[in-house]
Amino acid sequence: MNTAELTPAGELTAEQLGTVHLIGIGGVGMGGLARLLLTRGVPVSGSELREWPALAALRALGGTVHMAHEAANLDGVDTVVYSTAIPQDHVEIVEARRRGLRVLHRSEALAAAMTGRRTIAVAGTHGKTTTTSIMTVILQHAGEDPSFVIGGEISAAGSNGHHGSGSYFVAEADESDKSFLIYRPHVAIITNIEGDHLNNWGDLAGLKAGFLEFAELTDQDGFVVTCADDEGVQELIAALRAAGRTVFTYGESEGADLRITDVVSSVQGVRYQATLDGKPLGEISLALPGRHMGLNGAAAVLTAMRLGIPLQKITEALSSFPGVRRRFERKGTVAGVRVYDEYAYHPTSVKAALRTLREVAGDGRLVVVFQPYRVYRTRDLQAELAEGLALADEVIVMEVFGPGEQRGPGEGGVALTAAIDLPAEQKVFVPSWEDVPAEVLRRSRPGDVVVTMGAPPISMMGDELLVALAES
Repeated sequence: MNTAELTPAGELTAEQLGTVHLIGIGGVGMGGLARLLLTRGVPVSGSELREWPALAALRALGGTVHMAHEAANLDGVDTVVYSTAIPQDHVEIVEARRRGLRVLHRSEALAAAMTGRRTIAVAGTHGKTTTTSIMTVILQHAGEDPSFVIGGEISAAGSNGHHGSGSYFVAEADESDKSFLIYRPHVAIITNIEGDHLNNWGDLAGLKAGFLEFAELTDQDGFVVTCADDEGVQELIAALRAAGRTVFTYGESEGADLRITDVVSSVQGVRYQATLDGKPLGEISLALPGRHMGLNGAAAVLTAMRLGIPLQKITEALSSFPGVRRRFERKGTVAGVRVYDEYAYHPTSVKAALRTLREVAGDGRLVVVFQPYRVYRTRDLQAELAEGLALADEVIVMEVFGPGEQRGPGEGGVALTAAIDLPAEQKVFVPSWEDVPAEVLRRSRPGDVVVTMGAPPISMMGDELLVALAES
């Protein structure tokens, strides 16, 4: 996608969009935008091909959902919104252009909603959704009532989008398709930078240059927050500071502005001692396990403190944070088997999640059902993915979920399964969705942890596994 063709933030408002139609309204990103617009009073319709869980809530908020993609869906519509996953020859995009309707990428519609707000945009290879969610909850707890759009649902709120009355707007900034370059944030949080989406960026150097460009789009009186521990952001920090931009850092490194030490992770969550500018803040805890979750929380803590949020409000919000759906989400326990769902699909995220789940499993075994996401990523990162999956005791690999992509010879789930360094009897390729529950039943026993992990469709597998375990 050519971001030069997109409309930067500040040139439109949400109300100027009129009646908005979202193609693929059931997806997490589109669903969050739909919620935001509906709670803002903007008329919304959308089209889908399957009954996604989020659709009932959108209908309850007044949205119209068409269960087909067709030209007639655009009657009475002023603006049509598409995502990068929607091809330009899609019937509704073609019809919208024929009718002369406004056609916007999702990021352009989101930018319009940001107009007039102090935007906190969260970017990075890993941890965007959790960091965005924690930042939102801190602001809510402090009485700020922010607007937000998140790439996952805050568990307790059951929401990933909302129009608030406060001055802040919190949103994920997606680097995958370069669309984050049209935002103009007051605060940019960059959790980390690792090689991903190189099909759009060319190489790691190109990706880093893109993140630097994003950081440079922050307001002159705003600031950038990033992780002092992450190797990928070091050049960015140096370049920004050399240009006179304000950068604050967090992490375990000695030079971090918000330094965390004595990190302890357990089933109950992660906690650490914190100092800001050398002054002790005391213990900070987050009710989610994993060192990586501690870092995500630290990014939000540092941002909130630089915005003047009282420490007490911050720690109270963190201690009560309910988590994010599809991020270390416990689906249930049946027959002594604990079932979790986890969005991780990049090798670094896979490793972090499985190490944490290994802690949770205790004396039990860890059984992973993994659905790779995107053919190019699975091919290019196969060795790293296989290394991460080998942390489990049993691995069930499904076929790659890659809409619109073609698998070449030797690519896909079969090759990934073969690359995992586990005995043959402890790994298996299962291409058919319907066959996965039986394979999980065969491999799991009381005390085990089973996690469904990877591409978005796998999120629906957990409930099927619980049913299968109950009926066994």
